[in-house]
Amino acid sequence: MSILPDPTTLAALFDMDGVIVNNMPYHETAWRIFCEAHGFAFSKEMYYTQLNGKNSFDSFAFLLGREPSAEELREMSIEKEEMYRNNYGPHLEPAEGLIGFLNVLREHGVKCAVATSAPIENVAFTLDGTGLRPLFDVVVDASMVQNGKPAPDIYLKAAESVGVHPKNCVVFEDALLGIQAGKAAGMPVIGVSTSHSEDELAPITSAVIADFREIDWNHFEAVVNR
Repeated sequence: MSILPDPTTLAALFDMDGVIVNNMPYHETAWRIFCEAHGFAFSKEMYYTQLNGKNSFDSFAFLLGREPSAEELREMSIEKEEMYRNNYGPHLEPAEGLIGFLNVLREHGVKCAVATSAPIENVAFTLDGTGLRPLFDVVVDASMVQNGKPAPDIYLKAAESVGVHPKNCVVFEDALLGIQAGKAAGMPVIGVSTSHSEDELAPITSAVIADFREIDWNHFEAVVNR
């Protein structure tokens, strides 16, 4: 049964990679090595515009130029994601200022959710490895929705799960596809400049931060009330 949205409660919906952890260089490197090993063309620009933010199925469909079989998807995803986790594991930590900001949001009664296209193995690796999981009310991953980003499904699902109307939700995103998804869900988006520069993000978001040391309650509330 769906939770009826509370007309007064606010929610903050966080993408995972590049937002609650600053891990994008490790994903970029893993994709580069994977593509070189399998003969796929790769460039930094292609990664940040065409792969970053996509779920595994859509990412490999883009590289292959067709839908991958279930076996292809499983094998390729395991290879690439194990490479990423092995490289990033020793450096895994929450984004600067995140824990303090999450505590401020909770003090003000704001619901907090993770909404990520990452495979569930990476979700566990990140949220449990950093100890962040208890700070979020809900975690929504790609397996829980039909359409990946840039479709709005994952952010609408997160809003529904915390019982907050989409217009009262603020999305934190680093990826162009994720920003499109948040805006398509009717939510203001705060860009996190780990994948794209402030100049790139400013025209398409409500605000831009480098990390969570640059945002406080007044800043968050101002975005909600725009």
